[in-house]
Amino acid sequence: MRFLHPDVAWWLLALVAAVLIGWRARRTFAAATTVRWIGPTSRASILRRLPFVTLAAALVFAGAALMDPVLPYSESELQSRGLDIVIVLDLSSSMQEPMERRKPPHTMANLTFSNRDTALTVRSEGKTRLEATKDAIKTFVSRRRDDRVALIVFSDNAYVVSPLTFDREYLLRYIDMVDDQILRGEGMTAIGDGLALANYLLARQRTVGERRNRVIVLFTDGENNRGRDPVDVLKEVDASQVRVHMVGVDLEEEIRNKTEVQRLVTTVQRYGGRYFDATRARDLDTASRAIDALEKGFLTNKVYVRDAPVYHWFALPGLICLALTAALKAVPYFIDQT
Repeated sequence: MRFLHPDVAWWLLALVAAVLIGWRARRTFAAATTVRWIGPTSRASILRRLPFVTLAAALVFAGAALMDPVLPYSESELQSRGLDIVIVLDLSSSMQEPMERRKPPHTMANLTFSNRDTALTVRSEGKTRLEATKDAIKTFVSRRRDDRVALIVFSDNAYVVSPLTFDREYLLRYIDMVDDQILRGEGMTAIGDGLALANYLLARQRTVGERRNRVIVLFTDGENNRGRDPVDVLKEVDASQVRVHMVGVDLEEEIRNKTEVQRLVTTVQRYGGRYFDATRARDLDTASRAIDALEKGFLTNKVYVRDAPVYHWFALPGLICLALTAALKAVPYFIDQT
């Protein structure tokens, strides 16, 4: 607690001093005219001074209230500003292949098999690339509480499944609905078109006056073989101040070593993005967690210090003491006879 006008105390002390001097002078004059032989046992009881005590207490409380007492306290205002994230998912035909495929060993016995027999030796276990990727995406979306997230799928062409939204439950339901049937009749890999549509969506849904970092997360298992060149699109995306991260979903070695794929990965990294090579299902989850740790929103904390007036803490007791003084003065026992 502190007082906004402590200088009032000096005026109050001066007033109290003047009252005490006047009262003392009055008592001295009264004592001089009183009979000297009155014994100590005949003096007034100390209880008769109670009105004076209550009046003094009333003056003290009134003085404290006049000094304007306040109680300082602080308020914190937390503001969270998330990101705009577009997930771009490859739905080409190769995404239906099993994740973590086992290739047959290169032995002399395998050389005598037909192509059909060799295919049978490639055993598939667990989920397909698409199913494993969907699980990783759902985990990623579930952790992005303050962000707007959108979903785009592509094969021969790119399509918006969900625009940017805060509704995670709505988005998770649409992710569950994505399967190999929604783009039936397509099977190519138009990475450039997917990135271009994501960049357009971010620009279209950008809120005027609000600055939110924008991110594109690309999941693909192949090389671009249709539509626009993704490297050219990445230049446009970078000019729009959008960062792109790429996750290679179980990329086969021959695909990974192709010049166009290497060029795409290098361009993503040159513009500030990260590339993640996910050859197993758990690598996809690791990649999504890494991106989640990389891309964080802004948290601002503003502290406001305010003063809460508490003069009533002193004014009310002062009024009670003043009322008590008046009540005691009405009792004959407490009337000062001097």
